[in-house]
This record gives sequence, structure tokens and C-alpha cells, in this order.
Amino acid sequence: MKRIKSKREIVIVVGAGPVGIAAAANLVERGLTPIVLERGLNAGHAMEKWGHIKLFTPWKFLVDKSVLKLLAKTSWKHPEREHLPTGKEIVDEYLKPAALDTQLSEHIIYDAKVISISKKNLSKSSSLNRDEAEYSVKFRDSHGVIHTSYAAAVIDATGTWFSPNPIGVDGLPVAGEIENSDLIHYGIPDASGRDQESFLGKRTLVLGGGHSAINITLDILKLRETSSDTKLIWGLRKNNIDKLLGGGINDKLPARGALGMAAKKAIDEGDLELFAPFVIEKLVRVENTLEVHAVVDSLKRVFTVDNIVVTTGFRPNLEMLRELRLDVDHIVEAPTKLAPLIDPNLHSCGSVRPHGVNELTHYDKNFFIVGMKAYGRAPTFLMLTGYEQVRSITAFLAGDFESANTVELTLPSTGVCSTKKVKKETSSCCAPKASSPGCC
Repeated sequence: MKRIKSKREIVIVVGAGPVGIAAAANLVERGLTPIVLERGLNAGHAMEKWGHIKLFTPWKFLVDKSVLKLLAKTSWKHPEREHLPTGKEIVDEYLKPAALDTQLSEHIIYDAKVISISKKNLSKSSSLNRDEAEYSVKFRDSHGVIHTSYAAAVIDATGTWFSPNPIGVDGLPVAGEIENSDLIHYGIPDASGRDQESFLGKRTLVLGGGHSAINITLDILKLRETSSDTKLIWGLRKNNIDKLLGGGINDKLPARGALGMAAKKAIDEGDLELFAPFVIEKLVRVENTLEVHAVVDSLKRVFTVDNIVVTTGFRPNLEMLRELRLDVDHIVEAPTKLAPLIDPNLHSCGSVRPHGVNELTHYDKNFFIVGMKAYGRAPTFLMLTGYEQVRSITAFLAGDFESANTVELTLPSTGVCSTKKVKKETSSCCAPKASSPGCC
């Protein structure tokens, strides 16, 4: 690896979410020059899509130290540290002030959708002087005009929100999914707010076995107070309901434990139909409803629903990086050195030892994927992890190798985790006597 040659050289940050803004703040603090390319009209554009959701994590674990230093020079006040904010609160009370009221404002370009990142005048197969070549970043503005910026380094903090997993258990859309997408919601729709009309008095299938599924399930159940015709089916791909709901009071993130207990209560009281394992084979349109042809615990079943909510996770969009030489794990699609630490086949809690530039390096030097996207298809991520990633990377780019290789990370532990195999020398929240902080 090599640092950039001059502090006057540009570092492009793609994405102005929490980790992208933290990257920019760290770069400024190090005397480097960031250009942040954000596809939305404001910082936190992707977070606004799930702005109604309350996080499990309090404010004290959601802010970056370098961003705080910039905000301290303004009239900004730190939110109550133990408060659990919604996504919208994070955008309005943290990201927008950081992006608009500090010196970061001169470094952010909005309405800039990045379409490709490559080495200047070099394809993936071209090796001559590759390490010395600048990065070429092409982005499209709202008028369809394509612009090109050049940089000595690139930090991809685009996240995964706009790349949801499809319905199929094989990672592909099931028959009828694409053509009936108008009746399918991906992610976490605002069932009690702006999207209420889609669910009130209707029958909905929620597909997924994580806390996002619990969130939307409980929101739809609340609508029964307004209309008893509101019906809900919850389908889990795997019969892992006990693991999902079993944290309870043992979960060190209390809001997450409470969420699980509330869902369990709804199941026990018969307000929610739960099927597991639940595998959809095809969808058939019948006027404004969908026939869901599924296999439930080895038996073929057909359900008629008004809409489907798919909360089966997300995956990184690597298309814009096609001409780069990436070092990406073939299973998790995370950087190869990071992947074994977060592989969901081994970990359910996302426990991972603190990591930085060394675990996030690719074959093309000075290119990094950070934040949620760095976790690839692994489902669990904490903002503090992303902040530590960009702190280490920016230290390296500035030539402070000692700081880059010194880990500065503390994570809250949780009681909901498991692993099939834990090596004796590995510290994690899943190990019986873990000495390191646990997972988010």
C-alpha cells in the first residue's frame, strides 16, 4: 500500500450518509481535500427512506468524533446521548447540520449519481503504471449530463439500501416478482405513516427473518386498531424464530430485545399468522391481488394477499466498480480479509474484531469500500464500525501509518448472537469469555 503523494490531491467520497460524512470530516481534519458525491438532494438521502424507523442504538454510539469537532464550531447541540433516534432524526439533527453548517458544505456535490469508478485511461486488464494512475469517477446529474472527476484515492460509502435482495431463496427473483413489483415493497415501508394506505384493511405477507421484519410486522398490527380487516402473514425462510425473538432482557441493546418480545406476544395471542420455513415458488396476479404459491414446511400452499413486504436483506452493488481490481470474498462480497469475521454462515450477531485499512484494502491501491457496503451481504453493521474504518483509512492516506494501524473502537455488547465455531484466540460477543466489545 502507499499513501497519496500530496495533501493537495483529491480524495473522492461516494455517498453522504453517516460514514461518508465521517470520511469527509476525517479527511478535512487530516488536511486532505475531499469531494463528496451524493446521489440525493441532501446528506442522508438513503436514510430518509427508512426515516420512520427507530434505531436500537442511542445517540452516544451514532456520532463520529471528527464530525463532532466540526459541529462544535457551530451552534449545534448534541442530542440527548441515551435517546434512541429515528433515521429521520439522524438526518435532520446530525447529517444535515454537518453537511450544511460546517466547512464540509464546500466539499459536497448533490444530485450526483456515480455510474463508474475506474483507473484513468486504464481498463481492468491494463497493468502498465496502474498504481500511479489517478482514479476516474463518472457521475450523472439530474439533467442526465455525465461529469468526470479525478482523484488520488476513492472511498465508496454508498451503502446497500438501493440494492435489496429479491424474494427467491436462491438469490434470484421468483417467477412473477419483477412484473408485479407494484404490489411488492422492499425494505421497511412506513406502514403507520406515508404508506398506510397500502396496508390498512388489506392482507399483507411479510417475508424475512430479521428485526426489520419484526418492525414492519408490529407497525401493520397496530393498524388493526383502525380496521379489523387488516390481516398479516409472516413467512420466515428458515425456522429460526426462537433465535430471532429469544434475546429478551439479555439483549444489551434494550430496544432490540423489546422488539422481539412484542412480536412474540403477538404470535402467542394469535394476532399474527407465522409460517416457517416458508419458501415462495411463484407469484400470480389476480386483478389487484397476488396468489403466493409457496412451500410451507414441505407442504405446497397458496395464499392470496394484497401486497408483499420483502425484508430479506440487501447486497452491495458492485456494477459501478466493474473496471477496478477488487479483493472481494466470493461468498459474502465483503473485502476478503474482513469476510471471515462477518460471514453469516458462522456468525449471527455480526461480531467482528476492530478493523481498518489493512482489512479493507483492494488490489487497486487507495480504493476502499466502507460502511454497510463493506459488510457485503452480511446483515449486521454498526455506525461506529464505519467511523473506525474511515478514521484508519484517512490516517493511512495522510501518511500516519501508526495511527492507521492502531484500533480505536468500542462497541456495545448484545445477548443475541451465536456462532458455529469460535477459535480460542478469537474474541467476540459470541465467545463465552469474550474480552472485547461485542456486536451491534
